[in-house]
Amino acid sequence: MASMIQYFVIINLMFLFSCATNAQLSPFFYSRTCPNVQLIVRSTMRQAISREPRMGASILRLFFHDCFVNGCDASILLDDTPSFTGEKNAFPNRNSARGYEVIDAIKSNVEAACSGTVSCADILALAAREGVVLLGGPSWPVPLGRKDAKTASQSAANTNLPPPSASLSTLISLFAAQGLDARDMTALSGAHTLGQAQCNTFRTRIYNETNINPNFATSRKATCPGPASGTGDSNLAPLDISPNRFDNGYFQDLRARRGLLHSDQELFNGGSQDGLVRLYSSNFRAFANDFANAMVKMGNISPLTGSNGEIRKNCRVIN
Repeated sequence: MASMIQYFVIINLMFLFSCATNAQLSPFFYSRTCPNVQLIVRSTMRQAISREPRMGASILRLFFHDCFVNGCDASILLDDTPSFTGEKNAFPNRNSARGYEVIDAIKSNVEAACSGTVSCADILALAAREGVVLLGGPSWPVPLGRKDAKTASQSAANTNLPPPSASLSTLISLFAAQGLDARDMTALSGAHTLGQAQCNTFRTRIYNETNINPNFATSRKATCPGPASGTGDSNLAPLDISPNRFDNGYFQDLRARRGLLHSDQELFNGGSQDGLVRLYSSNFRAFANDFANAMVKMGNISPLTGSNGEIRKNCRVIN
């Protein structure tokens, strides 16, 4: 069944290649210079996920947080230095973005096979896809040929990334600013079928909001103490009932008022996306196809190509 869904998704994605070509990206960019790059990324991601299934969600989130800040340019991977401020300590990333060491491992393996050839930005794009596939989600052809940024923007990371408290109108606006429509936004939010969230991102929802299943709220309070406690901020809870499996359980949870984050439940709260949530909750193929389409579109946000940017030797530092 999974292979049939992946075949369906790939066929429906072929029309997007014209967009990728316009951005000077191509799924076949490394076919001569580093033909095994995708196998290397897949193998390293398989090892990482076998050690910690949550890593698939972490890498997917890294890619999203990279692309929404001046495009998919691996700027999120840059470490701070005394003379350089990166994005790792922006509010949405500090103490929560993770998986950097997995990208380091992939980069090391790719460099051993074809030195100075594959950008960190492309490695991150491929790793995000492999994480989804390894956890049961769809595949899609990843357009390649990005270069790595020589700059980063902590201020843009603080501004461009949707907070867990975002309203539906804010979500639609922030995604529209990146060239992604409301359908893309809802499909990409389905990435929350994977992974976990920290208590400080959902405490207000479980203690103060009313559009929440009371039994669900009670169960989450067990590991997320109230604000008066002053503790538990980093305690984790799953974003859906099967956080290590890419399925449509996230949308089923929204219909049952079990969205963990305020921004999650905003997708099904009497607004414009309710119908799409209903569709995705009952039709995994529709969700998988739209998610894959949206991932290609997101991966095409303002790539650096040609003489712009560089191919970093170490993903954490500018050459």
